[in-house]
Amino acid sequence: MTLKGLTDEQAELRLKKDGPNEVASHDFNFGKSVLSRLWEPSAWILEVALIIEIVLGKTIQAGFIVLMLLFAAINGAVQEGRASRVLGKLSKQLSLTSRVIRSDKWISIPSRALVVGDIIDLHRGNLIPADAQLLDSGLEVDESSITGESTAVTKSVKDNVYAGTEILKGNSMAEVIATGARSRSGKTVNLATTSSAPGHLQQLLSRIIGYLAILDTVLAVVILITSFIRGESSLSMVPFLGMLFIATIPIAMPSSFSVANAVEARVLSDEDILVSNLTGIQEAGNLNILLVDKTGTITENQTKVVSFLNTSQLSDYDVLYLARQATDYHQPSVVDTAVQSYTEKMGQYNALDFKPFDPSLGYSEAIVNTSQKSHVIRLGSLKRLVDADTIESAKWRKQLNTGRSLAVTDDDELIGIFILRDAPRNDSRASILEIQRRGVRVMMLTGDNAVTAQQVAREVGLKGDIIASEDFQKMTDFSKVAGIAGVLPEDKLAIVEKLQVDGYVVGMTGDGINDAPALKRAEVGVAVANAADLAKKSAKIILMKTGLSSFPQILDSGHRVYQRMMTWTITKLARTAELTLMLTFGYLVFKQIPLSLNAMVLVAILNDLVTLVLGTDNTTISYKPEQWNFRRLSSIAGILTVGWTVTGIAMLTWLHQSELAAGQISSAMYVFLIASAMLTILMTRTKSFFWSSRPSKWVVTAIALNLFLTLVLSVFGLGIAAISIRLIIKLIILVLVVGVLLDCALVWFYSKRNPRE
Repeated sequence: MTLKGLTDEQAELRLKKDGPNEVASHDFNFGKSVLSRLWEPSAWILEVALIIEIVLGKTIQAGFIVLMLLFAAINGAVQEGRASRVLGKLSKQLSLTSRVIRSDKWISIPSRALVVGDIIDLHRGNLIPADAQLLDSGLEVDESSITGESTAVTKSVKDNVYAGTEILKGNSMAEVIATGARSRSGKTVNLATTSSAPGHLQQLLSRIIGYLAILDTVLAVVILITSFIRGESSLSMVPFLGMLFIATIPIAMPSSFSVANAVEARVLSDEDILVSNLTGIQEAGNLNILLVDKTGTITENQTKVVSFLNTSQLSDYDVLYLARQATDYHQPSVVDTAVQSYTEKMGQYNALDFKPFDPSLGYSEAIVNTSQKSHVIRLGSLKRLVDADTIESAKWRKQLNTGRSLAVTDDDELIGIFILRDAPRNDSRASILEIQRRGVRVMMLTGDNAVTAQQVAREVGLKGDIIASEDFQKMTDFSKVAGIAGVLPEDKLAIVEKLQVDGYVVGMTGDGINDAPALKRAEVGVAVANAADLAKKSAKIILMKTGLSSFPQILDSGHRVYQRMMTWTITKLARTAELTLMLTFGYLVFKQIPLSLNAMVLVAILNDLVTLVLGTDNTTISYKPEQWNFRRLSSIAGILTVGWTVTGIAMLTWLHQSELAAGQISSAMYVFLIASAMLTILMTRTKSFFWSSRPSKWVVTAIALNLFLTLVLSVFGLGIAAISIRLIIKLIILVLVVGVLLDCALVWFYSKRNPRE
């Protein structure tokens, strides 16, 4: 079918008239973001407390609650805006490309440059870039992105297909009929997305928060029962109990995650590594096994025919001519290109009917007429096209072990075999050794036979055995496995799932259509340079440079996020438990809440100011996979909680014996809580003594600002009762002494723990 597309001049005029094939994304709206955060469960608790304070006539306390609400909402909106800008930049860099006829030539252009009237080439695995009408054959299409129905839809010639849908089967020319806002879906597919399933870190924190909420509930019940027995007003306790729960709710968690991941996404983008799903960064710190496709990642993806075996009575010329007809000329794969290059003197393309390579079948097919007869030529997997017994008994069996085998059949009769070879990239060995040095096991996946796979594995530094794909599911120990040979496209997802069931955090690199399910399933799915559209859409991270040389930078970012979030998590656990226990103890023993509502709000705000900038903190790179171990986290937080709580209770007892007013006791406790929280942050950000590691300038600035504000408020009595500088100095000295002792305990704890934890 001869088709003529637009000329370059026609396309340029239409592009100016209709605009690019895209829909302007909705810009981030700061006001709407703030309002949305004022109408959510964590805000409702504070808002109820606010109403009660207003009813009781406590305007100062009400003002502080308003301040707390606005702080949480505005801060969250600011961080959302930052993340939105980062991902917006990435989505522009991840634009799709399309094959189109312009001025009688097939060229590749960005999909945003398509115009009505363009003739485009659609292949299995493509994301359809614009609404179009099929011209020469039908397709099977997944339209769930616009209809919500997962059942595949069969499209015939002259049927319309729509932007953003996925081609499951078939190959066809199509004429663009609508672009951009005029298309049915209203937009081209945007690969960068902020939606994702929660990662291991979020799941762990949800578990921690659940335990803290249970603790708060128990203590709240104890306090209410006690107030009832004492004949006190339960209504007056509601604002305090509300703040008790607010102290547990991680108001800063989404913002802290956003900052930590967005900072690293920006760092990686500067290195031509694009992050389309932020959970991919934090999961990289836990990564302990990486599955790597051989072709195009470890190797150059420049497959060449190194030898040819004629297994028929036909002449070499005839076999090579027929094989050439079964290759794809519209969107040639590396195998097609290799065969075309080897057979370039065998005549022009002359197939009557051509079906491109179908991974589910394992071959491409062409019908070719010669002077003798009509031939059904198939080009593809030797195992799929030829009976296994034939291969084992053949005289040329040994020659097949020198490379990848590609069979040619004529009416189901084997007539020839191409031996293909793809040399490793120059940087593959160094890159793999560097990844292994960081404690990540690298396992190669290939469709080649075991002999070829073993040869490549040795060349790139992969030590261990090459196992057959069918043997993988039976194994439980992968410590001596260098790679898996004979991997079919549908095997990859099963391999990822098997490793995850066995407790591994799995990384997967891929570039093909059939890699997409495995890339999506893996904790760290990475699409390599020149990956298919569907692979990019499914991956969390996209490498814009070829090879694996930039992969260690992803691991570095993952470790940095892990360490910063470890500091946040342990600090959150320790100071929440400390605060709730001290408040409950003070009420039960001394018959009064030892911290005023104003002071409680200040503690929450000033603590969150520091945790928000932890995403910028200096870290040290670990050379082993991290582990989110709840027991270990609880142990570390437990040491801090016990130390600070016992100290705080002793301090409260001493303050009451000093006959200070209730407001002054509250202010003293406020100073103690802020100072101990700041020191806890410094202690938890390193496994050595806190003074041996320098925080980032932003963390230092936030800590210094917190301490300065605490000093000013407590000395001048702004919002809280004034206390003497002498008392403040005593409290600071107490915090430093206890902090050093606790830090020594933590260093000892780290030295005694299993290094794998």
